[in-house]
Amino acid sequence: MAVMPLFLLVAGSAAVAGLARRTPVPAPLLLVAAGLAVSFVPGIPDYTLDPHIVLPLVLPPLLHTAALDSSYLDLRANLRPVALLSVGYVLFATLAVGALAYLVIPGLPLTVALVLGAVVAPPDAVAATAIARRLGLPHRITTILQGESLFNDATAITAYKVLLAAALGAGATWGNGIKEFAVASLGGIGIGVVLMVPLHWLRVRLRESALLENTLSLLIPFFAYAAAEQLHASGVLAVVVVGLYLGHRSWQVDFETRLQEEAVWKVVSFVLESAVFALIGLQLRVVLRGLGEFGAAQALWYAVVMFLAVVLARFVWVFPGTYLPRVLSARIRAREPDTNWKSPVVVGWAGMRGVVSLAIAFSLPSTVPGGGAFPARNLVLFLTFTTVIATLVVQGLTLPPLIRALKLPGPDPQRETLAEAQAQNAASRAAEERLEELLGDERNALPGPLADRLRTIMERRRNAVWERLGAVNEVTGESADQTYRRLAREMIDTERRVFVHLRDSGRIDDEMLRTLLRRLDLEEAAAYREEAS
Repeated sequence: MAVMPLFLLVAGSAAVAGLARRTPVPAPLLLVAAGLAVSFVPGIPDYTLDPHIVLPLVLPPLLHTAALDSSYLDLRANLRPVALLSVGYVLFATLAVGALAYLVIPGLPLTVALVLGAVVAPPDAVAATAIARRLGLPHRITTILQGESLFNDATAITAYKVLLAAALGAGATWGNGIKEFAVASLGGIGIGVVLMVPLHWLRVRLRESALLENTLSLLIPFFAYAAAEQLHASGVLAVVVVGLYLGHRSWQVDFETRLQEEAVWKVVSFVLESAVFALIGLQLRVVLRGLGEFGAAQALWYAVVMFLAVVLARFVWVFPGTYLPRVLSARIRAREPDTNWKSPVVVGWAGMRGVVSLAIAFSLPSTVPGGGAFPARNLVLFLTFTTVIATLVVQGLTLPPLIRALKLPGPDPQRETLAEAQAQNAASRAAEERLEELLGDERNALPGPLADRLRTIMERRRNAVWERLGAVNEVTGESADQTYRRLAREMIDTERRVFVHLRDSGRIDDEMLRTLLRRLDLEEAAAYREEAS
């Protein structure tokens, strides 16, 4: 892709994503709509999805940043529903959608129909989780959707490779297919396990250089993906395993690295997600041009059938997957007593498809061994595109009102704040005891005011969260803690203006200004993060 079209894609998608923050429409949906509209503007270049770029260069960083933000403990606690969706559902959808396509589309070979099923099987939960967070869905549903999106691409890509080999007449059998699937899955997990400890060790050893650590952080997902794929294992699973481990152990790197890493990955994720959803919409012209021998009315009928099949297959899997384990296991009933029909309805309707499906579809070969054309390749591309668009638009637009109508109980802010206050209280008391122990050593002797300042910091940190539970100012509507932080930030802003004035008047130089501003920025960042939480 030329430089200017790439620049226009990134800049345009970022602008639309920024605009979406001022509207009630989720950013992925607005980006897809913008891509659809722009695809017909005269002079717009063809933005064909190249699977050789999307799969090894776009998918790994998106999976890595999602894994870093995920909770290993929450995923472990919800391993059963995550596995049922990310593995069981994807394989079920592959077979169900493929079988229906074989029955509905005349002349479509069964192997090609199953390839189509594998292509459209994996949901992309980026849009769903964004909506879930915005509307305050129960934490468990959000965790399940996140966990599904981390692992389901690996299942779909592996199933696609196995079925494509069968479609190409490469002598694939069910036994070989199951073996290849197991090797790729277990191999990807194994490579991730092998890599995660030395990579984390290297990160910890580089703790004196945040720039080097974050450079390593940017390279890790590509390295893990490439290493696994080179050994014919699942690069997706390798990236996810490494990301989960590094996120779980992130407390062991220094604060500067964590601050920089969070900012870096937020930018990377924002740019890639925005560009990816815009690219989905921009594929319309490419897909329509290649439709070829299929009539518009006939192709649209097939598209409606595939959309309905994808939606119904998810509900057919989700409801038994939710209730059958409870029927069969008393332990599960005791551990999860509050499950009702509303949760599986939301999970079932949150099965929106995304760029991975399109990237897999565009990787279909044009010919088969012997020189013939790949059967119905253009139709597979068209049906993949329409399924992705239909699920994003229909389900994406209706998911928020569905969640509101079901009135699912969201997180309890009062309960979360209380838990945070209790945790902070325990940590602060331990820190105070350690401080007194250190001050008792003559090697740590401090003047009285400085020692008192350390004690005051600990006390302030302990009391801050409790104050959020306290009385609210009748005039401003703020808690005492919120007022304290607002005033602290006003004071920091005043100091910042003074430093700039001193620089402009020649009393300090730019290097000293940057040092002083960084110190203030860290203080303000701490105040902002605690206030935002």
